[in-house]
Amino acid sequence: MSGLQSSRMKCRTAGMRNILMILVFLCLWITARAQTKIPPETVQQWASVFSVQLRELTTKYSGSLLLQKKLKDVESIIKIVELEGVDLVKDYSDEIERMLGSKMKSVKRLAESAEDADLYHEFNATLQFDYYNSMLINTMDEDGNYVELGSEFLLEENEHFNNLAVNTQQSNIQVPTNVYNKDPNILNAIYNSEALNDVFINNFQKDPTLTWQYFGSSTGFFRIYPGIKWTPDSNGVAAFDCRNRNWYIQAATSPKDIIIMVDISGSMKGLKMTIAKHTINTILDTLGENDFVNVIAYTDYVRYVEPCFKGTLVQADLDNREHFKLLVEELHVKGEAKLKNAMKESFKILNEARANGQGSMCNQAIMLITDGAMEDFESVFEEFNWPERRVRVFTYLIGREMTFAQNTKWIACNNKGYYTHISTLADVQENVMEYLHVLSRPMVINHDHDIIWTEAYMDTVLPNTKELFTTKAQSLLLMTSVAMPVFSKKKETLSHGILLGVVGSDIPLMEVMKLAPRYMLGAHGYAFLITNNGYILAHPDLRPLYKDGKKLKPKPNYNSVDLSEVEWEDTDEKLRTAMVKGQTGALTLNIRASVDKGKRPLYLVNDYFHTNIDETPFSFGMVLTKGHGSRIFMGNVSVEEGLHDLTSPDLFIASEWTYCETDIDPAHRKYTQLQAAIRYLLGKEPDLECDEVLLQQTLFDAVVTAPLEAYWNALMLNDRVEPGIETAFLGTRAGLMRIMRYAGVETRVAKKFLTPTDKDNLFTIDHFPLWYRLAVENTPGSFYYYPTNDKGVKYVVATTSVTVSSEGQTAMAGAIGVQMSLDLLEKRFWAIAKQPSDTDCSNIEGVCPLSCESIDLSCYLVDNNGFIVLSKERNEVGRFFGEVDGSVMASLIRMEMFKKVSLFDYQAMCKNSHHHASSARPLLSPFYGIVAVIRWLFSNALMFLLDFNLCGLWHSDYLVDAHKQKKVEALQPCDTAYPGFMYDPSIREANSIIKCGRCQKMFVVQQVPDSNLVLVVTQADCDCSRQYGPILLEPKEIKYIATVKCNRMKSQKVRRRPESCHAYHPKEDAKECGGATAIFPSLFLFPASLLISLVLHHWT
Repeated sequence: MSGLQSSRMKCRTAGMRNILMILVFLCLWITARAQTKIPPETVQQWASVFSVQLRELTTKYSGSLLLQKKLKDVESIIKIVELEGVDLVKDYSDEIERMLGSKMKSVKRLAESAEDADLYHEFNATLQFDYYNSMLINTMDEDGNYVELGSEFLLEENEHFNNLAVNTQQSNIQVPTNVYNKDPNILNAIYNSEALNDVFINNFQKDPTLTWQYFGSSTGFFRIYPGIKWTPDSNGVAAFDCRNRNWYIQAATSPKDIIIMVDISGSMKGLKMTIAKHTINTILDTLGENDFVNVIAYTDYVRYVEPCFKGTLVQADLDNREHFKLLVEELHVKGEAKLKNAMKESFKILNEARANGQGSMCNQAIMLITDGAMEDFESVFEEFNWPERRVRVFTYLIGREMTFAQNTKWIACNNKGYYTHISTLADVQENVMEYLHVLSRPMVINHDHDIIWTEAYMDTVLPNTKELFTTKAQSLLLMTSVAMPVFSKKKETLSHGILLGVVGSDIPLMEVMKLAPRYMLGAHGYAFLITNNGYILAHPDLRPLYKDGKKLKPKPNYNSVDLSEVEWEDTDEKLRTAMVKGQTGALTLNIRASVDKGKRPLYLVNDYFHTNIDETPFSFGMVLTKGHGSRIFMGNVSVEEGLHDLTSPDLFIASEWTYCETDIDPAHRKYTQLQAAIRYLLGKEPDLECDEVLLQQTLFDAVVTAPLEAYWNALMLNDRVEPGIETAFLGTRAGLMRIMRYAGVETRVAKKFLTPTDKDNLFTIDHFPLWYRLAVENTPGSFYYYPTNDKGVKYVVATTSVTVSSEGQTAMAGAIGVQMSLDLLEKRFWAIAKQPSDTDCSNIEGVCPLSCESIDLSCYLVDNNGFIVLSKERNEVGRFFGEVDGSVMASLIRMEMFKKVSLFDYQAMCKNSHHHASSARPLLSPFYGIVAVIRWLFSNALMFLLDFNLCGLWHSDYLVDAHKQKKVEALQPCDTAYPGFMYDPSIREANSIIKCGRCQKMFVVQQVPDSNLVLVVTQADCDCSRQYGPILLEPKEIKYIATVKCNRMKSQKVRRRPESCHAYHPKEDAKECGGATAIFPSLFLFPASLLISLVLHHWT
């Protein structure tokens, strides 16, 4: 037995010994794997050889050395000028003032003509008058006859009006669907406004840069010049009402503080609440950034719809208005209405705002939305508003019941307001607009013709807006309007303060910004405009659109983007404060900028210069980048010599820049900028207004760069161009470009590169080409390489800057480069990045022979911002290296070879899942749910039959499902932070081992000399993804805690109030306060209304 045990013990010992030997072997094997060394000297050699080949390729096919030599040859005849930003900003602002001043004169002429026409017109109730209705023009019936108001109206496409078909000899009339187009008031007003036709035409002849001119009548029609064919919406409805537009509202009224009070007691359920919500939204739509607002919902207690705004007023910018609308949608009805406390709260807010110098410091009003007012509220008005009646009270009686009409009207009439009764959704628009006419009375009686300028807006009414979205720079899609009110001058109606309407004209901001020429501002310089509230009118970093699926749409807050949200390095808001106050000055900021859609960070030192634009609420700012941005060189050549080279077939100039003003004379609009410049220089068009400095510099650049055309052609003819070299190009500060296509369009990979649709790589109105901006921040003469991924089409661009020097100063002359296919670079690189099988490995420690084609190695060319230029996997090209290999990128960041740069986006859009709840009670049980749905369907069907009319049919609120809860994943404005990375060129090489669980990963990084590239070689058979996640460039939403978010929402930055205010006039006749019946106290109506209220409350 003991022998058997002894034998077993020996077996076990032997087995254990074998296991230990296997483990030792495995450990040695793992260690050996960890010891698999990538010889740094081998990688260094590859990088050096590849650098030489890259340099040879790019210098040969770009011609950069030739261009630099030619610039050296002309240094004796050029002059380098240091730009004086203070003088430039004044010159440009004076130009802008002159331009905007001419628009104001045009609008004044329109206002005078409209008022004179009304003064001598007697109202004719039986007037028969045919006019051109823009919806009906050129429309025939079945018999081939023109329909009524739809006569023949000649239309021709016009470049000046975005290629729309227009009639520049005639204006025409747009009437909203909810306004009867043959109403006597409408016909008389249209007849009156016929006098504007001649003024429209004369204005356009005096100032051919004018765009749309118009008159918006208080009766609802809109006269527009030039005349157009109005396009209805998808339902065939003309929903556009000029009285809703910001230019109309701002011109018709002075700034205002508004408290909207809405009754949410049980009696307001169903359609009443739907109407009330629509009324609130319509009132909010009449407010602008110079107004202040809050919304209070009341039952037997007072509730702020936004608790954060308790006891205060907030600026009625687009952001806050949209925020209120979302909250109003969530209101539920319950309880009994107690008006008194809510009214007291509203007066307290307005009185405190006035006492503390907050809000608009002008008009103040309370908007009461209710289905009845039954309390004794006279004491509230005696305490807070009488006898001065500084706060107007407007009342909106909701629903078909007229029981409480007397009380509701009494409130309005005794507080200089206006009473309206709204029984259907279709009534809302007209009735809400009445308050504007009341607020305009003091201004009208006083005949104060204040000219107003609107904030930036996007005109989505015009038919070709979608095309504009895709073809124009986002930041310059916007426009502003100048407008002026039109009053009745008849003595008999003077105390009534009758507003006839508003005249105005649109000014595309792109035309304004052209007055600050891009060539003077340099590669990273720019100009911008802001309003008196600090909001951006025009700025190259303003992005008003976002992508919703495949569609481009305006962001909800696109015109309330604050300067501090774009110039976010201005942390103390010194720049913003000075500009809002209309001061003239200068400021220097160290900034983190970014190019290539925010992927590539840059450190710049910017000089800011700013001043105000007289007679407008705007301030103008301009940026020059220190160094190359603030120096420009001037050269002189004869017109004859320059013209010869300017007509070369490979030469282009910036089509969006203004070399010559082709929009003044209609005969010049057919010319491109190059054609206009050549005709002017030849003396064929002496009347053209041209930028002499820009033309002279363009001629000089054409001459200096002309040898490149011959050089490129010689390469094509005498030398076999290496396959994969596709395009050579150059650009100068004057916007001149030369392009050589080495490869035909059939064989080119980068078919879109440098074509008219490739806006990123061309000189445009708001930026220099990407390759130019990257080149000027790189060492002159050293090429900058970067990958491009254009919807799956991948290629590489190499670019370098060229300079000129004179009297100890150096200026940037331009950039030159070449575009290559990936195939070419891969072929060159893989041939270099491997050692032959017969390599002498005796003195090399590590893997030998080494090859990037081996499955054991992963090799990458990475640019200075961490983007992959070359990889074995073609799908990795263009991606951030940290996404592909987080372990190595993390090590390089830790070793400070790459440094993280924190960037911010305060115009981002983030996903926001929220529930849209109904205004009814929640469904408490299946039975209640069934009953509720039946009751709702029945009541709404009945109300639909009662309220049916054409306008109501197209209003979407009829189709609201009151009980359905639907989850919507919508994009909402948000703030985000995201990283960028920059390579530190002082660290030329690095290598290390990363411990990754069961294996260790070696990597070697080597700078590719004379470039912005690094060569990364890593061990491919060690997967570290479990220990090191990818490093992503994805933006992350900045989540603010509730108190911070609240403070941000209600904080009021420095702003400049409009200069004029018209809140009071002693001759105002306040007796016209709405409704058709006179006001008498009723002993019967009040108790009856109270009884009905109690019954209704009992049943709800």
